[in-house]
Amino acid sequence: MDFASLLGIISGFALIIIAIFLGGNPDVFVNIPGLMIVAGGTIAATLLTVQFKDVLNAFRAAWFVFTRDKTNAQEMIDTMLELSRISHRHGLLMLGDIETNSRVLQRASNLLAEAASEQVIRNTLQNEIDSLIGRHFTVQDVFRKMAMYAPAFGMLGTLIGLIQMLSALQDPETIGPAMAIALLTTFYGSLLATVVFLPIAGKLRARTLAEVTNLEIIREGCISILTNDHYAHVYEQLSSYLPEASRKPLRAGKQNKAQEPAKAAEKAKPQDKKA
Repeated sequence: MDFASLLGIISGFALIIIAIFLGGNPDVFVNIPGLMIVAGGTIAATLLTVQFKDVLNAFRAAWFVFTRDKTNAQEMIDTMLELSRISHRHGLLMLGDIETNSRVLQRASNLLAEAASEQVIRNTLQNEIDSLIGRHFTVQDVFRKMAMYAPAFGMLGTLIGLIQMLSALQDPETIGPAMAIALLTTFYGSLLATVVFLPIAGKLRARTLAEVTNLEIIREGCISILTNDHYAHVYEQLSSYLPEASRKPLRAGKQNKAQEPAKAAEKAKPQDKKA
C-alpha cells in the first residue's frame, strides 16, 4: 500500500474539517443540492467527454494508487543483472524458462531465448513503452478533466444560488444565509479539484514515469545481454537510470551472485527442464 498517497488525502481532508469545526458551526458547510450539482455535474460532463470504460479504468487506477507500492527501479536492475549472469552461465536459451510476474520482462526474455535481433527487441520494447504512456495518459486525462469541471460546476451552482437569493430580496434577513449557501458549491468544486482530482492525476503521472523507467531498464538490459556485454558494463549502463546517491555499488551485485537475493530470484528464476 502506498501510505504517502493515503496519508496525503486523509490529512488534506482532516485539516480542512478541523478548520471548519474551529471556525464555528459546521452545519453551514453542508448543502445536499449544491453537492449534487458539483458531483453529479462533474461526472456527467466527464462521461460526455470520454468513454465510459476510460472512466472506469481511471477510478480503477486511482484505487491502485492507494493499494499498490511504487515500482522499484533498483529491484529491476538487480533482476536484469541476474538475467545477465544466467545468460553467461547457461546461454540465452535458458532465459526462455524464466519465471516472472512482469509480462513485458517475460516477453523480452522469450525474444532473447529466440535470438531475436537487437532491432526487433528494441522496437518491440519501445512499442510497449509507447503503448503504456498512451494508456496512462488517457487515465490521467480523466482526472484532469474532472479537476477542470468541478470548479466550473461549483460556479454554476453559485449562480443558481444567487438567482434564488435575488428573487427573494424582499426579506433582507435571508440574504446572508442564502449567500453562504450559494458560495458552498464553489467551495465543493474547489475542494474536489485541489484535494482529490489533481493530486490523483499527479500521482498517476509519477507512477507512469516510474513504470517507463522500469521498461527502459528492461530494454537496455536485454540489448546488453544480447550483445554479451560484461556484467560490469551492464551494471554501469543500467545504474545510470538511478540517482547517484541511490545506486548500489558493484560489489553488492557480486555478493548477490553468491547469495541469490530473494527479490531477484523470485523475478528471474529458471525453471527445471523436464526430460
